[in-house]
Amino acid sequence: MSEPIRPSTVLPATRTPFTVLTEDGQTLVGEVSAPLGESTTAILCCHPNPTGGGMMDSHVYKKAANRLPAMAGITVIRFNTRGTSSEAGTSTGTYDNGRAEKYDVEAMIRYCFDVVKVKELWVVGWSFGTSIAISHARDPRVKGLILLSPTLLDIVAGDLEFWAEDGRPITALIPEHDDYLKPAEAQVRFAIIPQINVIAVEGAKHLWVGEPMVHRVLTEITRVVAPARLPLPTEI
Repeated sequence: MSEPIRPSTVLPATRTPFTVLTEDGQTLVGEVSAPLGESTTAILCCHPNPTGGGMMDSHVYKKAANRLPAMAGITVIRFNTRGTSSEAGTSTGTYDNGRAEKYDVEAMIRYCFDVVKVKELWVVGWSFGTSIAISHARDPRVKGLILLSPTLLDIVAGDLEFWAEDGRPITALIPEHDDYLKPAEAQVRFAIIPQINVIAVEGAKHLWVGEPMVHRVLTEITRVVAPARLPLPTEI
């Protein structure tokens, strides 16, 4: 008999812890959650601000790692930015408001291609993670960006212009009740990027709390990176 997907649901996957050394000498901890069968694609998850409790286990990313490998064949790669702790351990270094995190993002992209041997990679950012994705995930091998609750607080001049000229696809999920950037303002701020798809999510808040919101986020991620695997199941 089937049962509903619950917050605690963990579906089968190959889960492998790792460490990565950055160019400036910091050691990052993380985990790869890969499908038992062939991977359709891969996502690299940049977490919310660690000064507010953000980490690789922030709930949307933990649930993505628990579900998407089995549900959609997606390899989910999570890591702690410098100075951030989770059950997987603590990455060395000190939080730098998105600047030195450049080395973290670049090291992780290299790891995904050179060690995990992903065939394609999308970078997903959430809150602070959207800023480091926008600023630093510029490796030409990256397929595009998915932004969850972007704040645009930590980007610098030229960041949005880069993506406007680059042309790679970007999807931004904007909660109706976000604390930092609401849908109407997001349309204005992102207007410089012609190829961006700004999606206003009715009833959502910045942290995407609640199983319906998690299902919506995972569905939208899958719609971008592995659309043939939709709809995602709500029961197992």
